[in-house]
Amino acid sequence: MNNFTFHVTTDIRFGKDRLNELPEVLNTFGKNVLLVYGGGSIKKNGLYDAVMAQLTANGNQVTELTGVDPNPRIETVHQGAALCRSEKIDVILAVGGGSVIDCSKVIAGAACSEQEPWDLVLSRSYQGPAIPLVTILTLAATGSEMNRGAVISNLETKQKLGVHGPEFLPKVSFLDPTTTFSVSRYQTAAGSADIMSHLIENYFSKTEGTDVQDGVAEGLLKAVIKNLPIALKDPTDYDARANLMWASTLALNGLTGSGKGGAWSCHAMEHELSAFYDITHGIGLAILTPRWMLHVLNEETAPKFARFAREVFGVQEAVPELAARMGIQKLYDFFASCDIPMTLPEVGIADDTHFAEMAAQAVQFSSIATNAYVPLQEEDVIAIYQDSLTPSTYL
Repeated sequence: MNNFTFHVTTDIRFGKDRLNELPEVLNTFGKNVLLVYGGGSIKKNGLYDAVMAQLTANGNQVTELTGVDPNPRIETVHQGAALCRSEKIDVILAVGGGSVIDCSKVIAGAACSEQEPWDLVLSRSYQGPAIPLVTILTLAATGSEMNRGAVISNLETKQKLGVHGPEFLPKVSFLDPTTTFSVSRYQTAAGSADIMSHLIENYFSKTEGTDVQDGVAEGLLKAVIKNLPIALKDPTDYDARANLMWASTLALNGLTGSGKGGAWSCHAMEHELSAFYDITHGIGLAILTPRWMLHVLNEETAPKFARFAREVFGVQEAVPELAARMGIQKLYDFFASCDIPMTLPEVGIADDTHFAEMAAQAVQFSSIATNAYVPLQEEDVIAIYQDSLTPSTYL
């Protein structure tokens, strides 16, 4: 296990009926609030009115930034940073899923920086100050409510890049599972695939002696596999939604990744799918992950994949490579059973027109060629994309 520092200071307010605590939280930072949200679903489900009632009663001055896209755009960051400066914003309140929170993080930094927002993203590491961020989570997926990372898209340059900053960490995050009751079946499944991908990316690492991290990841994966079908059948099942929400947070707050090294392979490849085709991130990850697993399966990696199959899916096969293939098949079948599209044509990517360019960028903007669990060159990435054009079997 590698040396690491784990210092994640987000104040988590988990559970229903916690919004009455919002004024006290915001008062810690000031009265001028930038309220950031997406396409308006929070107005349909009543959350917007509940939040505004608290802010109005508390005497907050509220400036709104709406319309954050599912793959948040750099143009929205520009707009938000300008509002923060002109309105002298004290605190940003992000109400939404990972896209809204990610966008808010980079707004928080850009508002305090002399850098152009896209230059800030291109730096990949922002060490400057940021406006305090409070979040109200509405989708279990990215874990952005308790980490220092954000992903922003630039459709003009066809780039989707991650950026980290110590001051991006939310100060307080409200996690109320009831806010996810109205999330669609499709987005619930996509979000859960994202959670699972975060765990899988950390799980498959060359770092040895990480039994604690791997055991936690296996437990969280099993929790998602158990609770996602329940939430799909009954969207208002509180315990299923609660377990998915908490799994989302723990999957990417450093708990399963600290002490481990290596680059994430599937995220680097999926970011290019989203950058070029603007598809749903979790769906892209679900499509790519089983193909990546098969592509990197060899004599050296088979034992870890066999452990994954055994501990996560209960596979009892003793031969490592066969057990590994059975585990990959079970992962593929689980995604498919949740009505997740499992080929690229199903999400509008019909051919390999951009695969070479996408593969080049996946390698250029990550360290998958040198630091991944199994290093991937451009030709490997192209092969994984091509495998994703048709349905697959692994046995």
